[in-house]
Amino acid sequence: MTTEKIKRMLDACYQAKRIRELLPPLPQGVTPSYIQYLDNIHALEKQGIQVKISDISDVMNLPRPGVTRTVKEMETKGYLRKISSPDDGRVTYISITEEGRKLSQKYNEYYFGELVPYLSEISEEEADCMIRTIEKFTRSCVRGGITMTNDRSDFTQGNILKKLVSFMMPILGALILQAAYGAVDLLVVGRFGSTAGLSAVSTGSQVLNLVTFVVVQFAMGITVLIARYLGERRPEKIGAVIGGGAIVFTMISAVLFVIMVAFAHPISVLMQAPESAVSLTSSYVRICGGGIFFIVAYNLLSAIFRGLGDSKSPLLFVLVACIVNVIGDLVLVAGLHMDAAGAAIATVAAQALSVVFALILLVKMKLPFTITKKDFRLNVQCKRFLQIGLPLALQECLTQISFLALCAFVNRLGLEASSGYGVACKIVNFAMLVPSSLMQSMASFVSQNIGAGKKKRAKQSMFTGIGVGLAVGCVVFILVMFKGDMLAGIFSTDAEVISKAFDYLKGFAPETIVTAILFSMIGYFNGNNKTVWVMIQGLIQTLLVRLPLAYFMSIQPDASLTKIGLAAPVATVTGIILNVGFIYT
Repeated sequence: MTTEKIKRMLDACYQAKRIRELLPPLPQGVTPSYIQYLDNIHALEKQGIQVKISDISDVMNLPRPGVTRTVKEMETKGYLRKISSPDDGRVTYISITEEGRKLSQKYNEYYFGELVPYLSEISEEEADCMIRTIEKFTRSCVRGGITMTNDRSDFTQGNILKKLVSFMMPILGALILQAAYGAVDLLVVGRFGSTAGLSAVSTGSQVLNLVTFVVVQFAMGITVLIARYLGERRPEKIGAVIGGGAIVFTMISAVLFVIMVAFAHPISVLMQAPESAVSLTSSYVRICGGGIFFIVAYNLLSAIFRGLGDSKSPLLFVLVACIVNVIGDLVLVAGLHMDAAGAAIATVAAQALSVVFALILLVKMKLPFTITKKDFRLNVQCKRFLQIGLPLALQECLTQISFLALCAFVNRLGLEASSGYGVACKIVNFAMLVPSSLMQSMASFVSQNIGAGKKKRAKQSMFTGIGVGLAVGCVVFILVMFKGDMLAGIFSTDAEVISKAFDYLKGFAPETIVTAILFSMIGYFNGNNKTVWVMIQGLIQTLLVRLPLAYFMSIQPDASLTKIGLAAPVATVTGIILNVGFIYT
């Protein structure tokens, strides 16, 4: 068969798919897949077969976990019933209820029955030939390793290391650029602004990180759910996930807007910002709060693309943001001398432009699903992604609050310590990029494989991620531990600030190694929908280990940033021990 003939054959299949999509409106909560299930079960029953989950899976060529979930949904809605075998109670048969038969009959009469007059020119023999050809075509593709999704975004087959690293690299690139434009704020203010402005950006960034990271964890529920539906071959549910997510995250943005704009000054005071930097810190927080809708929207859109197996598009978004932010910082801080306020305006403008770019790209993409106006409401998918994302967001919120508390502890040690800690945090952000990208990649990777029923492959991906993270972590450890002063010198020319930053990095350095293990584990649990456990272990290591230990170190007569920094790796080792126990119990 020639390439041109294959293309024409696929075009014909696409046209058939378009006709299939012209279905009449279904009852609330009913999807076209329900009708397919009813048709196939009915056909099996006509052959005298007592239908089981495995029979449906085989005839529809779908993974059993996905079939099990759909059957459960249809049973709940009253279209199917489960009957235990009288001979073996462990065997369960599936049967269509009277309500299910009515739905199927009505659907077939109203739609397929109406097509009969229009298809009179097609003979029975021609129809049979078409059916056989398409079925044979499908079987050949499956045997050849071709799936219903793009091979690059299909994580259920192929070399794990190659697939994971290939998906991770754009995420890593996006995180590098995201950290870069945050670092540019500090760099430009450190070079062209005041020491008070540097402290303001340092403290204000901690507040913004709290908001951003919590939103990212909320959005993880979107990523996991989309990837799960792709793995289960149920893309028709994704539209409701995205529409519901848009409504929920708009509500979150509105709340954050009020808090950050109205309470910017009290937040700055609570953070124990040095007296000379309180006003600048308030201004930074207030401006970022004014643009919070763009910041939230950007992270939501990135989560959607990652769920679809596309990690390259978020890289483009953040590249646009980074370029705009650099230009904005140079113009507003270096040129117009707006200090911390200029850095905040540049950050918001960068996020706004990246959101516009992302929306344009999403609209133009060829998606494996459709989004309608009806999807933009609080629906059942909201509950599902909140069940995944809410524990993660709560854990992240408390974790970031602990970082804010840590910042407050450090601020008590003086302006130089505050600025030095801010510089160190920017370096830490870069040091954590590989583990963070592994964690985000792992969630999508594992979720797809779990949806496809490949639990062993999902666990193998976790160990692969740990190996990659450790290899990189050892290199980063050497740089941070022995060249931390050189790294700090990039962000500040003040010798005292550089010295304080290096002090903190010496204590923090082991974190670059152990966090590779922890973050890969967390990514695995997130993709496996074990987000409640992720929350529990996170709260234990943060609230019971890291925060108390950091506070204890900060109140000692010989308090140093090195001892405060050491609290991070100690807490992470605790988390690893907890997770190992959870995996093997």
